[in-house]
Amino acid sequence: MDGAAERCMVRSLMVDKPEEPIEYLIELLSRGRTEVPRIMVLGPPASGKRTIAVQLCEHTKAVHITASNVLKEDTRLTREARHLRDIQKEIPCELWIKLIQQCLSKVDCIRQGWVLEGIPHTRQEALLLQEVGIFPEHVVMLEAPDEILIKRSLAKRMDPASEVDMKLEQQQGFLSEDDIASQLIKYHQEAHALQRTYKNCLKVVKSDQSQDEVFAQVLSHVQCKPRSMAPHTPRVLLFGPPGSGKSLQAALIAQKYNLVNICCGELLRAVSADETSMGELIKPYLASGEPVPDSMVLQIMTERLSRLDCTARGWVLHGFPRDIKQAKMLYEANFIPSRVFFLEVTDEVASEVVTLRAVDPITGERYHSLYKPAPSPEIEARLQHNPRDSEDRLRSQLKQYSASVPALKAMYPGALSINVDQDPHAVFETLESWLVQRVTTAGLPGVVMDVKEGGSL
Repeated sequence: MDGAAERCMVRSLMVDKPEEPIEYLIELLSRGRTEVPRIMVLGPPASGKRTIAVQLCEHTKAVHITASNVLKEDTRLTREARHLRDIQKEIPCELWIKLIQQCLSKVDCIRQGWVLEGIPHTRQEALLLQEVGIFPEHVVMLEAPDEILIKRSLAKRMDPASEVDMKLEQQQGFLSEDDIASQLIKYHQEAHALQRTYKNCLKVVKSDQSQDEVFAQVLSHVQCKPRSMAPHTPRVLLFGPPGSGKSLQAALIAQKYNLVNICCGELLRAVSADETSMGELIKPYLASGEPVPDSMVLQIMTERLSRLDCTARGWVLHGFPRDIKQAKMLYEANFIPSRVFFLEVTDEVASEVVTLRAVDPITGERYHSLYKPAPSPEIEARLQHNPRDSEDRLRSQLKQYSASVPALKAMYPGALSINVDQDPHAVFETLESWLVQRVTTAGLPGVVMDVKEGGSL
């Protein structure tokens, strides 16, 4: 099996999250293909979504998913949604996303792939779908002049086999021209936002042409190898011993690329300060200097990485994982970095950086005996050294980090190691030169990063 096939299998495994992963992989291999279609067909009313979706499903053998399909299952969630619909109340977006997730997690959708017709309707739905791990490989957006769409909608009143939403007809009767125009206005309000959300895998097709020509363009698009979604959600992982400058480099990366900067230590302290049950649980560990149990750290970390800002913008993470056990836990939680860097520095330099730093308790300003000395004897006299920066504690941390590095590098074979005993901005330039290259499966265990020129973050 070549590297591309392996990456496809890993991606499918991460997206579909099957209950029996081994059986799932065996099924993929037995079919002789490692990719299944994941397609969204979007467009305004009367643009031909139903026709194109049906043709795609016939061609690819994927499962056709419509809004009515999503509500067909007899589950607690679908009963709740149908009740809201029957009393003419709007189904909450979060519930709707759970219903779609429930539908796509069925065996036939996992094995055969899916074509979502008219889903998502809004950018909010699209972002929530991303948050729960539902990413299309291809998105087709049909468009046509409103005048043509209105004429089609009015003409289809006489055609019971058309793609008109029969549920709406039954509930509201035939729509007037004003009603159709109102629906089109609503659609246009969301269309541009949806295009931005899926711009990396989107094809806009004019549907005011022959049906054969429309389908030919759609089929050509879905048969193209999809580009990675990772450039929209960069996930950067920084490793390094104390004194390697992880916090500084993470801040520079986050600032330039608008990523969410997540420092494990700061996150734990923030949770501890909150009056939550988890905050109360970890507070004694932080107060005593004892390590917080891995299970608690992982719960806090996964909750933070699952938030919408991380899902939509991407993240740069440092301070976690610290060892191979934590790295595997993060991987099993399906948080896979797209770029991994090891910041390397000698023990002597790390000791120089850490043990000679101090803080002014009045201003909060940080100083360093060599690199940023206090500007006056008065300030120097009141500087305070953090007990955590002691020589003995640092030696223990360096020893633990060194012991963990070989296994971590084996888990992330595509990672880049950088000597940081140089100007911090030179280090950032090196990091950036790799960040802007084409994003691949750098963080996936067992997958070597494929570095190409001319990509973008």
